[in-house]
Amino acid sequence: MTVRTDGPLTGVTVVDLTTALAGPYATLLLAGLGARVIKVEKPGGGETARDNAPYVGRDGLKTQRTDPADMSVSMLLRGRNKEAVTLDLKQPAGVQVLHDLVRRADVLVENYSTGVTHRLGIDAAALLAVNPRLVYTSITGFGTDNPGKAMDSVIQALSGAMLTSGEPGSDPVRFGLPIGDLLAPMYAVIGTLSALREVERTGQGQHVDVSMLGALTSLVACEPFDAYERLGWEQRTGNQVPRLAPFGIFATADGHVSISAPTDAFAHRVLTAIDRPDLVADPRFATRDARVGRADELHALIGEWTRGRTTASAVAALTAAGAPCAPVRSPAEAVADPLVRARNEVVPLRHPEFGAAAELSGTGLPIVFSRSQAGFDRPPPRLGEHNRAVFGELLGYSDADLETLRDKGVL
Repeated sequence: MTVRTDGPLTGVTVVDLTTALAGPYATLLLAGLGARVIKVEKPGGGETARDNAPYVGRDGLKTQRTDPADMSVSMLLRGRNKEAVTLDLKQPAGVQVLHDLVRRADVLVENYSTGVTHRLGIDAAALLAVNPRLVYTSITGFGTDNPGKAMDSVIQALSGAMLTSGEPGSDPVRFGLPIGDLLAPMYAVIGTLSALREVERTGQGQHVDVSMLGALTSLVACEPFDAYERLGWEQRTGNQVPRLAPFGIFATADGHVSISAPTDAFAHRVLTAIDRPDLVADPRFATRDARVGRADELHALIGEWTRGRTTASAVAALTAAGAPCAPVRSPAEAVADPLVRARNEVVPLRHPEFGAAAELSGTGLPIVFSRSQAGFDRPPPRLGEHNRAVFGELLGYSDADLETLRDKGVL
């Protein structure tokens, strides 16, 4: 196994006790930044993402696993650049092995349900006693002291996010991406890196506690919806945003175009592009406050113009006039964009045995460093693939030690 040695986090060792999406995405980012991530899974089956359909195998993409070599697309994506070991943490011997790992680690990341780490004896206080320099990062639904089942849709519902999109009076809208599951790990990585800096300064580790609900609700609070409510402004405005007019998504003859032109200069360019330069000086549309007051009228004019044109011709006219706009693309079109491909912000997925994974795309590391190398250059590991490398080489366990642990079902 070749391990990259030129990432910003080279030399940082992370013990990964995470499952599903929120936790594994955090450790994926740390791995992409160059950390050595040791993924700890239960013997026998591994973590839940290994059983998420669809799968990729010798014959390509399939809806069901039909061969032991088949690997879920979830693991193909979230397991990259990680080492995989098995360890039964319900056994005292397994906890002792974890202690040995923690003594050699800089970071531990977990996303167990509230109370589980205390029952297992692997909570922050217990493991900081083993390694006082450890950064122990928890990602939970509601904070480590607050119980509750935290599925992404539950978090979206509680955060208010579901009632920020959609037409006025319409049903709640679930954000298409699992935004609750994806946002919390980003904050967890920020917290982890900050705590590592604190270790450098003071020599003391700490517990970094990030909740999915807090992360997403904090993001909702970036937009002053409570102020809009007090003012009597509509909080859900569908595909247009009247207070930023002209601003919205408009149907074309063959698709949709997104226009964002809230300033006077941009708005005047939109009016020029839609062949209405006469309206630039019109008191109804000349200023932002005037346009907001007549947003429905302005958006109707733009919509009438876009419906008579293809998306390509509408974008061309708006772009030529200097108005900010873009075609609305499908996810498949977006991830095939040569720009994001060239910057490795989206990358091909690879099966550890069969190579290119049915031309599937996965998240890259959307950070470009001028000096450091970062990203994903190793496919995901098979369950327990690195038991010998980690427990034998890193921890110094003998072959007899490993055999004993296997016989007891600890590995």
